[in-house]
Amino acid sequence: AIGLAAGGPGLLNVTKHPAWDVRASWSPEGTRLAFESDRDGNREIYLVNDDGTELVRLTNHQARDTYAAWSPAGGKIAFMSDRDGNEDIYVVNTDGSGLANLTDHPADDSRPVWSPDGERIAFVSSRDGSLEIYVMMADGSEQTNLSGHPKMDWDPVWSPDGQRIAFVSWRDGNPEVYVMNADGSEPNNLTRDPSGDHYPSWSPDGRCIVFYSLRDENWEVYRMRADGAELTRLTDHRANDNAPAWSPR
Repeated sequence: AIGLAAGGPGLLNVTKHPAWDVRASWSPEGTRLAFESDRDGNREIYLVNDDGTELVRLTNHQARDTYAAWSPAGGKIAFMSDRDGNEDIYVVNTDGSGLANLTDHPADDSRPVWSPDGERIAFVSSRDGSLEIYVMMADGSEQTNLSGHPKMDWDPVWSPDGQRIAFVSWRDGNPEVYVMNADGSEPNNLTRDPSGDHYPSWSPDGRCIVFYSLRDENWEVYRMRADGAELTRLTDHRANDNAPAWSPR
């Protein structure tokens, strides 16, 4: 299920369905969510209001459609699909029209995320032999490797000013949350914990990052400053809490 939290223990279950509903992405105005669900037998992209009303199925294909990302202008959703035989990045209008394959590469490309100005998309690719973070223009042109490291890098997310990218890397022997400049320079490990830290999301003002971690022997959501200081645990439940996404409001 997709849950909403206001920086503390209060939670609202938005989807209320026994299926696997995960990886929510906010609309720019902060009133709707795009997410993936297997409620109709395979993974598809859905849209829903933040109060759980007006559920819309956006994709309808026997392949897996995952990792939805709402464009800053609000009119498009980028997502990953293996409908053409391998994982590629696609884009579609929020009314379901205008479907296009942006990467169209024999390697696997996944986990798209838009830059704040909507001009670029960061994504993860295995085309260089390991998972790396790439960036391309919003039309799929100028695909460039940003992370350039033999260890796995994934889960990229842009800072609100578009100057930095938070991501997860295995380069220190376990998954950690890193930040690098938008050109790939100056990568910095923020979490430095032997447990797994995953799925960073920036606050709208760029001062904080939320992520989920196994550091307390259960998957929980945490918040820290953008320099890694002032770590705060936001959830505390025996069930697994993961894949946080900060509301733009």
